[in-house]
Amino acid sequence: MPRNAESTAFRSALEVIRGVEPRVADAIGAELADQRESLKLIASENYASPATLLAMGNWFSDKYAEGTIGRRFYAGCQNVDTVEALAAEHARELFGASHAYVQPHSGIDANLVAFWAILADRVEAPALQRAQARHVNDLTEADWFALRRELGNQRMLGMSLDAGGHLTHGFRPNISGKMFDQRSYGTDPVTGLVDYDRVAEAAREFRPLVLVAGYSAYPRKINFRIMREIADSVGATFMVDMAHFAGLVAGKVFAGDFDPVPHAHIVTSTTHKSLRGPRGGLVLCGPELADQVDRGCPMVLGGPLPHVMAAKAVALAEARRPDFAGYARQIVDNAQALAEGLLRRGARLVTGGTDNHLVLIDVTGYGLTGRQAEQALLDSGIVTNRNAVPQDPNGAWYTSGIRIGTPALTTRGLGTAEMDGTAELIHTVLSQTSAGVGPDGTASKAKYVLDPAVADKVSRQASELLSGFPLYPDVELG
Repeated sequence: MPRNAESTAFRSALEVIRGVEPRVADAIGAELADQRESLKLIASENYASPATLLAMGNWFSDKYAEGTIGRRFYAGCQNVDTVEALAAEHARELFGASHAYVQPHSGIDANLVAFWAILADRVEAPALQRAQARHVNDLTEADWFALRRELGNQRMLGMSLDAGGHLTHGFRPNISGKMFDQRSYGTDPVTGLVDYDRVAEAAREFRPLVLVAGYSAYPRKINFRIMREIADSVGATFMVDMAHFAGLVAGKVFAGDFDPVPHAHIVTSTTHKSLRGPRGGLVLCGPELADQVDRGCPMVLGGPLPHVMAAKAVALAEARRPDFAGYARQIVDNAQALAEGLLRRGARLVTGGTDNHLVLIDVTGYGLTGRQAEQALLDSGIVTNRNAVPQDPNGAWYTSGIRIGTPALTTRGLGTAEMDGTAELIHTVLSQTSAGVGPDGTASKAKYVLDPAVADKVSRQASELLSGFPLYPDVELG
């Protein structure tokens, strides 16, 4: 492919957009500029390839395709069938799964599909059998009443939010916390690690229908073999949400007991984050749940997004290339080097380090809340997100932590040699920031004080660090 093909493609697209709404074209260009100049350390973000991005902007966006491959509710879906089949094939081969469902629009959608598939498989009732046999629109109010009675109040056991779990694992404001009678397992209050004996004890006491593993802010591996044994001991379906670390599974960095696919009954994921694809979700399962999973549309999902499924096929094909394993290994090496650099400078890290792609800094050691630290870092050209730590005294809004991750910087080509400099920039900002005072003269959890000269200096140093690792080097818009 000619080196200027990517520039031509994106420049032409922006010219077309500019002819209709120039402000949108300007915002797209500004976003690329911002991402090029910022030290992106949000653990859930990455940079998709130009091929993946371009695969989303095409005529597939114009097509409705409810149903599944070969069984659509709309005519003329043969090309959608092709890209969905390709995406599913790449997912199966990449993860070693017998079945893949690539329609979910997001990780939350993927989890909803999994929850309903488990409920439909495990809860037996005449009303449920009728629902499975008929189209959802044919169900009577009596059928729905019976379904709600039979499916409601089933039990789920998942990792607590402050221990690093995700809001879709039973957090009360989320639909998962309303669908299920939920209980959480935490981490050891001293080490911050999952205590499998305590998880097993909680499972014996609670007797969940679903045991969920997976995390969004837990910086260590999980032993999925042990978790499956716990699930089996109480007759629970074992579900793993690997949205954050799917790239590490795809790259075989997480293998054996730490690869969820051979151990879980059902696995969900996003396709962005460490997998470096488009924003979307997928579900992997064995044949026993495949039929229920494939009912995701219309039971849970609206119409599939064929243009995003096309992009998933491209990204999953990229992840099957040999160099992706090296990329996944480098993500972890970079995260560990970043953690070591922070520890040398006196930072307090949850669990004392990392085994995966993320590091969780307890910023109370700097006298700050997570919200203060997040904004001070952003002012200095470092993009992170605040995050709760175990037993967080500041709650889920202000928090006491900052979550950082290395997938995006690794995509840009930064290695372990650059992680120490990154740690220095983070430490400089946090150590030079102090808590501000509210209007009433009391300490504020949101306001902070940072010398603008320090923020400007760090921002320039971050730009210098990134200058040797250009983002989308073959894309020039101006």
